[in-house]
Amino acid sequence: MSNSFSKRLMLISIIILSFIGIYLGCKSSKDVVSGDVAQAVYVAPGSYDEFYLFTSGGFNGQVGVYGLPSGRHFKTISVFSQNPETGYGYSEETKSMLMTSYGFIPWDDAHHPEFSMTDGVPDGRFLFINANNTPRVAKIDLKTFETTEIIEIPNSAGNHASPFVTENTEYIVASTRFSIPVPNADVSISSYKENFKGTISFIALDPKTEKMNLAFQIVVPGYNYDLAHAGKGPSKDWAFFTSYNTEQANTLLEIEASKNDKDFIAAVNWRLAEKYVKEGKAKKMSAEYYHNYYDEKKHSTISEVKKEVFVLDPKDCPGMIYYLPTPKSPHGVDVDPSGEYIVAGGKLATVIPVHSFSRMLKAIEEKQFDGEVNGIPILKYEAVIAGEVKNPGLGPLHTEFDGKGYAYTSHFVSSEIVKWKLGTWEVVDRIPAYYSIGHLCIPGGDSKKPWGKYVVALNKITKDRYLPTGPELTQSAQLIDITGEKMKLLLDFPTVGEPHYAQAIPAEILMKNSAKIYRIEDNQHPYVTKSEKDARVVREGNNVHVYMSAIRSHFAPDNIEGIKVGDNVYFHVTNLEQDWDLPHGFTIKGLNNAEVLIMPGQTKTILWQPKKPGIYPFYCTDFCSALHQEMQGYVRVSPANSNVALSYYTGTPKK
Repeated sequence: MSNSFSKRLMLISIIILSFIGIYLGCKSSKDVVSGDVAQAVYVAPGSYDEFYLFTSGGFNGQVGVYGLPSGRHFKTISVFSQNPETGYGYSEETKSMLMTSYGFIPWDDAHHPEFSMTDGVPDGRFLFINANNTPRVAKIDLKTFETTEIIEIPNSAGNHASPFVTENTEYIVASTRFSIPVPNADVSISSYKENFKGTISFIALDPKTEKMNLAFQIVVPGYNYDLAHAGKGPSKDWAFFTSYNTEQANTLLEIEASKNDKDFIAAVNWRLAEKYVKEGKAKKMSAEYYHNYYDEKKHSTISEVKKEVFVLDPKDCPGMIYYLPTPKSPHGVDVDPSGEYIVAGGKLATVIPVHSFSRMLKAIEEKQFDGEVNGIPILKYEAVIAGEVKNPGLGPLHTEFDGKGYAYTSHFVSSEIVKWKLGTWEVVDRIPAYYSIGHLCIPGGDSKKPWGKYVVALNKITKDRYLPTGPELTQSAQLIDITGEKMKLLLDFPTVGEPHYAQAIPAEILMKNSAKIYRIEDNQHPYVTKSEKDARVVREGNNVHVYMSAIRSHFAPDNIEGIKVGDNVYFHVTNLEQDWDLPHGFTIKGLNNAEVLIMPGQTKTILWQPKKPGIYPFYCTDFCSALHQEMQGYVRVSPANSNVALSYYTGTPKK
């Protein structure tokens, strides 16, 4: 072997070994990063997540509850849609929660959860969420993770810019994404510009009773009011609403409502509006709407029908509302933790415009107006703009804040989150989202005190991120670390429904107040059975009331005779357990309703209407003990004209 050949062979060997070393080194480095990421989201068995995440369910009408950083799904909270898993919307106690002026509606489209706040910080008492299709706002009690109140919004359609709250939850806001005649009327759709209006609604939360009340509405020009956020700190008495379709188009909106270079953010001085209402400037308008709330002592929903609402007209209320020109077809509007900056997300804009609250006040004082619409002054863009984020990405939508001087904006078209600095408006980082991100969520990211550890991307398209499940795929969420200079993807996790917005909060804030049982001694349900000796069956004409108890591992009574075809049989089942995580379920053969899931100390009622004679088994649907299978009973159904006496027993037949 020649010396030159040996040298060439050695050189080739060194090069090959070098490439192998580089490859192995890179692989090792990647494994280390993957290991770090896995550790960052790992929650050991028996340990707890650091944050709760609440996601809107979109078209499922519910709220999903997850843990961060694990992404584990804990619960689906029933809100605007029936839930056969628990009996929500099926049981006699919860049917009324879904009553509206249009009748019983078993579904809605839920978009934006929002925490109650104290001094601009999430306080962990309540979560509010909007119904987009049949305008409503729901309140969820975070002690029980159950819906306890729903109020309907009259004079509205497409309640999208909702239910964002003021700094101390004085008000929850709502508005019309779809303008309509106010009051509604049979008019030609082509008369949109003449007859269609929008409304902005302010729902008060009584600090003593903690019940909602529709305090007043403001009639506004017939644009599409899309999203909202209330101010904080210096801007705490104001609320801000994006609007698009200032062209007032009523057909082919993707073209006809995208012509103007700028649309508007409506800045509403709600404190002044409140004053005008007290001064008698509001007019009473007839409007039927439902207010449904849960009586915690009686374990039942009470429905009230309201007949009127107070309405303010901007023409009669100077200084109450102003328009801020905003490019282009703005979607999100978000207020930074200081309350100074109002950030818009123009779907068709090439910049992220940031308005200044202090400049807005100065422009109002100096009357720097560029015309008016229906008594609402339009402020000059140059007078109110603080700055523009240049070349951020394509399709900016929503912005959240980390409390460290940075903002994070989602971009649907370019499918990314862009991090930029408040004050200098410079982009400092960007990370791809998989795929087509809509909303995003930083814990407390729309409040005065963000817990800026993570941002969650709520994506609209999933494609290849998970195992395929046929044509319909789950929605994709992604957890991203924002503690360093560069954002880092930690986790993909699937969600239920179609999440739009989400809210996250430190787990410790909710855990300390979380209810474990309903105290049986506090149960004032009219059909409660507080002990097994009180179990009984009572006939009132063709209505039969079964006062039933459930405890491991039997029902009382568990044998019932004398029920007839055509009877309305109400099973009022009380769970006598007083230990945490011991629910009982109840159903009966042929039930054309849903089962009910009854928590310890709770009473729930299900209606059964037998159609044929025979023997009908009933049983517990929730595995509760080693003898769960034995937790069953029978009902004998006789013909309608039979003379079988009503009887019932547990253990020994009564004579």
